[in-house]
Amino acid sequence: MKLRWFLSGTVRQAADMCTHVEKLINSQRDILSAQAIEATTSTTRQTRAAINSGEDDGKLRKRMDDLEKTAARWIKPYPNAEWRENIEVFLVAIVVAMAIRTFFLQPFKIPTGSMQPTLYGVTEKDFRFDPTFKMPGLLERIYDAAVRGIIYHCIVAPEDGQVDLTRLGPVQKVLFINKQTLWVLYNGQSEEVPVTVWLGPDEHLEHWAGLDMQPVFRKGEPIVCFEETTGDHLFVDRFTYNFRKPDRGEIIVFRTLGIEGIRDQDQFYIKRLIGLPGETVSIGEDRHARIDGRRLDASTPHFENLYGFDPTLLPRDSHYSGHVLEPRSLLATPANTIQIPQHAYLVFGDNTVNSLDSRYWGTVPEGNVIGKAFFIYWPITDRFGWGQR
Repeated sequence: MKLRWFLSGTVRQAADMCTHVEKLINSQRDILSAQAIEATTSTTRQTRAAINSGEDDGKLRKRMDDLEKTAARWIKPYPNAEWRENIEVFLVAIVVAMAIRTFFLQPFKIPTGSMQPTLYGVTEKDFRFDPTFKMPGLLERIYDAAVRGIIYHCIVAPEDGQVDLTRLGPVQKVLFINKQTLWVLYNGQSEEVPVTVWLGPDEHLEHWAGLDMQPVFRKGEPIVCFEETTGDHLFVDRFTYNFRKPDRGEIIVFRTLGIEGIRDQDQFYIKRLIGLPGETVSIGEDRHARIDGRRLDASTPHFENLYGFDPTLLPRDSHYSGHVLEPRSLLATPANTIQIPQHAYLVFGDNTVNSLDSRYWGTVPEGNVIGKAFFIYWPITDRFGWGQR
């Protein structure tokens, strides 16, 4: 029987039909007559017996026809059966998706630049003062938005005028995108005119550097003209840490709930794990972390890029810059240390020039860790896939 099930499509169809009819009988047993239950049960039993006895496909199809006619005669039809089936499939799909998200892979969006250049948050590039910039055509803009996560914003002034920097409108969410209003005073007009700028779902004009650099413009010049690149979207592996503890250097995602010093207690952060339970961590003048006095370097797994910087360059001038001593932090000098309690971890952003991390608010409880960075699925750049380290 089991071998025939794999070899014969008719056998599989007959078995599925029997299962479906039995399900309907059980769900309607309280409203069906004894005669209806006996007739449908008997025909179902005969069909299953035919499957098990190895009847050829022709005879089995006849059994299926008999079962279909019997079920149609005695079983009460459900109203809107197609809708019910579609809704059932939809609900099952939701349950499966939620199970995958909860136990295996959870989508995550990089919110800030604290992990650059390993992982990127939203970035912008101002083109107002670039005479070589030319707005891409429609097809190229569609491609850039869909594949590379790049959205262009350009509004050209119809007349001479200036932006009122004191009257920048609030961010307003429209479906999945944001919009914000600039107020512009054109020469020769007595009242300011609103200019709407449409932005990505994670962006607002306060992020955009340079708006106050040149509030005055001439006819034909851009009022705003910039390129917005979305942050990395990745899957978080929620499965692995059920079987082992996090390793040093892995990029982990954790809840902020209960971590004193973090204002927003309802967020997920992503950082690189530096220190393990029971260790003492410090940062040297060379921008390398010390674990119980032992210096980490580029030979340490997961730190190849982070400690591959040119030590003669200032942190802000280096692609990777190691870990920076910050005067306002708990690790302001090489003499300062952080002792990690049991069941906790110490985490830093790769871009420690611009990262709010354990240097400021201490350790992450073990129970807050939900998983590790696994796979960047969008945008499709050099970091796509397992490009992050």
